[in-house]
Amino acid sequence: MDHVVGFDAVVATDRFGEATPDMVDAILIEAAKMCDEILAPLQRNGDLHPAVLESGIVRTSPGFGDGYHAIAAGGWIGMSANPDNGGMGLPMTLTTAVNDMMSGACLSLQLNPLMCQGQIEALEHHASDEIKALYLPKLISGEWCGTMNLTESQAGSDVGALRSKAEQNGDGSYAISGQKIYISWGDNDFTENVCHLVLARLPDSAAGTKGISLFLVPKFIPDADGNLGARNSLRVVSLEHKLGLHGSPTAVMEYDGAQGWLVGPENGGMAAMFTMMNNARLGVGVQGIGVAEGAYQHALAYAQDRKQGSAGGTGAIIEHADVRRMLATMKADTFAARAIAMACAVAIDLSDDAAWNARAAFLTPIAKAFGTDIGISVAETGVQVHGGMGFIEETGAAQYARDVRVTAIYEGTNGIQAMDLVSRKMMDGGEAAFALLDEIEAGSEAARTAHPDLAEAVWQAAESLRETTEWLVSRDDLNDRFAGAVPYLRAFARILGGHYHLTAAMTGDAPRARLAAFYIQRLLPEHIGLLTHVRQGADGLLAVTPDDLVA
Repeated sequence: MDHVVGFDAVVATDRFGEATPDMVDAILIEAAKMCDEILAPLQRNGDLHPAVLESGIVRTSPGFGDGYHAIAAGGWIGMSANPDNGGMGLPMTLTTAVNDMMSGACLSLQLNPLMCQGQIEALEHHASDEIKALYLPKLISGEWCGTMNLTESQAGSDVGALRSKAEQNGDGSYAISGQKIYISWGDNDFTENVCHLVLARLPDSAAGTKGISLFLVPKFIPDADGNLGARNSLRVVSLEHKLGLHGSPTAVMEYDGAQGWLVGPENGGMAAMFTMMNNARLGVGVQGIGVAEGAYQHALAYAQDRKQGSAGGTGAIIEHADVRRMLATMKADTFAARAIAMACAVAIDLSDDAAWNARAAFLTPIAKAFGTDIGISVAETGVQVHGGMGFIEETGAAQYARDVRVTAIYEGTNGIQAMDLVSRKMMDGGEAAFALLDEIEAGSEAARTAHPDLAEAVWQAAESLRETTEWLVSRDDLNDRFAGAVPYLRAFARILGGHYHLTAAMTGDAPRARLAAFYIQRLLPEHIGLLTHVRQGADGLLAVTPDDLVA
């Protein structure tokens, strides 16, 4: 925040002028204390004692209720929410930093306030004044919590195939019917109410995404003063048995004529939901980064303590070159991913300006996909650092790898993030991409005196990326773009990571400079193979037939 991503520009605005260094330090210190003392001890509970469904009631993991109430009492849910509704009105950059810490402490629990934050933003932008006044103060305080209901068994990434329906009740509300799957924190036993944002289709609406509307459907129906009344016609059918995130109940939800209220205009559901999803996509990228940090700290502590072999020094395995390589890779990649996510958050905070808004949109899929990819790779490397003990559940190393795996899938798979990057985010002819590349090259020029070799490597990488971006923008056939979308996103992230590492090295901090050299000399060169992949286009890929794959 101080040296790499330009947070000072956020503080310089009228809106966020109160986010002074002293205030930021105080907030981060308090959040860290909560994460260390309250959330981190819940990590293993969530894995060993998963949420269960008993007689229609979701029983959450031991201690999760207390952990959630600590998050709510600290005001952490509504950090960036509008003060008019009880929020703090703080920058998204600061919320992103706190979400990073909470994710590393206990990802299963952190997923709940993340969903709430997304719902709060969607309602702030799209709900009627009556809905805002009734629901936002309760969501921001944490008395109630929120979910997102998109997916159905036949409608995963293809949201337009959903079948859930909505019919007018004649009193301004709607009857919502249908079944939704993969609903994170679909219910709990520690909040008074659970508010579901549900995508459904009105009668005679258009096919596909153009005919989808968004509805707010509470578990208990409140009166005008927020007092809870009758239970709504919805229920948790079952909880999924998952690879990880056992402490987070992932529900199959059934709506049987449940009473709901329209959010946004009729058939405008996707626009409203994307407000929530874009918030969640940065948040999920940060989940990956937080888990990477947790897995790294876990592995580092083990490597400092475990004696094996005769590598000299302390005799611990951290003295071995290959273990040092793994730990340095974990730390360098986590820094790169974190810098990208924080830069995205800064752009969101400045998005009243069109150029910053375009940058926020461009960085969001990169932050989501790279952050979660790095979370997965760092967690897997953490298992490897532990050796045989990494495969033993008692060490806790494997839990990081299991918990983080879904982050590359939910809130839009990483493949979809990459396709979005090379299609929608390139509709400007590559303007947002080229603006970032101009900044990277300017940063390299400024670093040539202090770090000539590192600066040259980053500058050359940016030039290669510029040429490939020009080639990509020139492709009229989207398949040519899609065939190389994932390696393109990865290459862009790699080069952004090099830029941010170089920026950190320019502070004069010797450990940062050594870590930057490690990243730029050993990890940045990955971009060469990735960009070669991108420029092959679709022909060679699609020439591999379905029959070839089963031959």
